[in-house]
Amino acid sequence: MNIKKLSLPFIILIILFITIGCVKKFTCSVLNCKIKSGEEITFFIATDPHHLSKNTYDDGKAFDWFLNSGDGKLLHYTDEIIDAFTFDIENSRPDILIIPGDLTCNGERESHLEMADKLKAIKDLGVHVFVIPGNHDIENPWARNYYGDEMIKIESISDEEFVEIYEPYGYKDAISRDNYSLSYLAAPAEDVWLLMLDSAKYKRNKVRTAPEMGGEIPAKTFDWIRECANLAKENNAQIIAVMHHSLMDHNEVVNENYTIENSQDVIDLLLSCDIQIVLSGHIHLQDIKYYERDNKRVYDIATSCLVAYPNQYGVLRFIPGRGFNYTTRRVDVYAWVWENDIEDRNLNNFHKYSRDFFRRRSYDKYYDTLLEISKFSDREMKAISETVAELNLKYFAGFRNELIHDILDTEGFKILHETAPFFIRDYVMSMFDDQKTDNNKIWIPTKSK
Repeated sequence: MNIKKLSLPFIILIILFITIGCVKKFTCSVLNCKIKSGEEITFFIATDPHHLSKNTYDDGKAFDWFLNSGDGKLLHYTDEIIDAFTFDIENSRPDILIIPGDLTCNGERESHLEMADKLKAIKDLGVHVFVIPGNHDIENPWARNYYGDEMIKIESISDEEFVEIYEPYGYKDAISRDNYSLSYLAAPAEDVWLLMLDSAKYKRNKVRTAPEMGGEIPAKTFDWIRECANLAKENNAQIIAVMHHSLMDHNEVVNENYTIENSQDVIDLLLSCDIQIVLSGHIHLQDIKYYERDNKRVYDIATSCLVAYPNQYGVLRFIPGRGFNYTTRRVDVYAWVWENDIEDRNLNNFHKYSRDFFRRRSYDKYYDTLLEISKFSDREMKAISETVAELNLKYFAGFRNELIHDILDTEGFKILHETAPFFIRDYVMSMFDDQKTDNNKIWIPTKSK
């Protein structure tokens, strides 16, 4: 009787031991890597598409206010921009598409379902698609319909529903899943694997009036990350990490709730795992930073928001035996418009329309901030707002240092330069002291073994 009672746990232990042993002996043939060793790989990185279903709003005052009080996202054109991006993919045929979170505006179920349909169209082109959630995607208390003068609260989705909706876009093919988050490991190629890290904090969103904006990598996930790195090394694969939030500060003034809270711990972990590249989004800023210690570097490449000016995405090319080349490319909306005989005036003049929209949102934001301070005259506030709006066009597109020196002669910059330090002044001055001048390109050589 006692022997029978002991046999079940003993059998379970044997099964666990065998299972763990098998995981460590995985080979890429077992993992079913679609791209074989030695092949060049092209990744497209499209961050923060913020898709908003047209079924959630009309032309009323509520949506007009929501759109024009935002940060420059073209929420009324997400359908068209994503479709134009899909047309780019159809013409270029990258191997892999990575979306590091904020797939939807505010986690609306309708937006998620439509976004999944758009990803299916991309996958049907033969492109492998991998997604991870952002801070806008799950249990978002800001999910709304905008009808007439009313903003009507609607349901968002749960983390379980996120996995269900986006199962074909990473989760189904994951070779390992983290037990404490929606992080997963994927092996689309024999030479390069993807560590998709869930940095969003959505567990308490149901009891909040606003979604948690900040992020972290749970400490409980660290051991799993180490196991993933060891498994990749055993299979001679390099790992690219992907997360929604920034790994490190991309601006010395604007970083709270953008950089993960346990940044240094995660940097130390990735360095110890020999992970060189992290692809991120969230901050909507085109920027590349690196951290170096003991002749080891980890890069955080933040690609700007797909649906805000300059409407660009990242292109990462892996060249076997040499390294990775990162560049950016703007969505060719004109080509899509021409192909589909679109008559919309804004889309036919898209670059100017997007630029002017983003510039106006920047101007209004800083003018309102200066108005609250009550420190400057109306003429001075207008001059400063003009300067910052013009700077933001270049700054968010990835240009720094001497590439923005033409702003030094403007009235707004001279006012800021001569005034005592405050937030806007500090933000502007931070643009002239960056690690890189052009954040749209970088070459990262493969580490020698």
